[in-house]
Amino acid sequence: MDLSTNWLGLRLAHPLIPGASPLVDDLSSVDRLAAGGAAAITMHSLFEEQIEGDRLARERWHDVHADSHAEAASYLPAAELYALGPEEYLEQIARIRRRVDVPVIASLNGTTPGAWLRYARSMEEAGASAIELNLYDLATDPDVGAAEVEGRALEVVRSVCGSVAIPVGVKLSPFHTSLPSFARELGRAGARGVVLFNRFYQPDIDVEALEVARTLRLSDPSELNLRLRWLAVLSGRLDLSLAASGGVHSGLDAVKAVMAGAHCVQLVSALLRHGPERLAHVLAELRGWMEQHEYESVAQMRGSMDLSRCPDPRAFERANYVHVLQGWRPERPPA
Repeated sequence: MDLSTNWLGLRLAHPLIPGASPLVDDLSSVDRLAAGGAAAITMHSLFEEQIEGDRLARERWHDVHADSHAEAASYLPAAELYALGPEEYLEQIARIRRRVDVPVIASLNGTTPGAWLRYARSMEEAGASAIELNLYDLATDPDVGAAEVEGRALEVVRSVCGSVAIPVGVKLSPFHTSLPSFARELGRAGARGVVLFNRFYQPDIDVEALEVARTLRLSDPSELNLRLRWLAVLSGRLDLSLAASGGVHSGLDAVKAVMAGAHCVQLVSALLRHGPERLAHVLAELRGWMEQHEYESVAQMRGSMDLSRCPDPRAFERANYVHVLQGWRPERPPA
């Protein structure tokens, strides 16, 4: 059985890779991920704010006009909030690259063009096999339209892709007016693939302290459905690698994602909950399901349930929407 797949032009032994998480900060955890059969290692993100904060700190130290940056510095997170500083991050890429025999995918997180983008080149020099560019941007200004938000993102992608020779994938949110059109433009800007999707962490409100409470809720399998829909829509239509991120907790979840069109699937919450060893368990489930259903390869299975196999995908989606809403009935209480 051939489990191999291709993600961003990288040949992987199978579709399961750990997504961006704090696990890569600890080399012993990296060893456990590699022992569990990780097909690649994805670094957690190096943030635009983090890089800019480091740059501003250096400028304040060397520049007699340091106070001119005081307002800009005031909203940047404190350096101690980050596990690895920009230079330490690059050193960690090099350490992991020497430690494992699989591709190491670095990650940049930001939304505005700027000097921070030079770190893409530094990541390549440190040994990264590819870069995942996380466009985590929550549009809150009513004066900024969708075209401006997406144009800014495309400029960032063009800048990164133009500065490195290694492939670049873009991690997206699902909140775009026309996700297929935007994904196509990302490809034209140089991206080799897209990751569906990053998860917005929704704030809560502490009504006693009158403060916004930061919350972190790990994913569960119910979140996979949104990824399946858009994987199925994009698969077969765009010349991009596709990855699912969010809601993959089992081998069966991975099967669904691959059938919808994913070239690879990223696991994070399952590994944080159960440890890096969970990866080997999910891989065994994937292999077992394929053997039971007589699939000879991941390539044979990939995209077998995408919408390109439907003569009128829009009508299919519309019909599904109508059937779900009109077909629901409340459960009858037992007699």
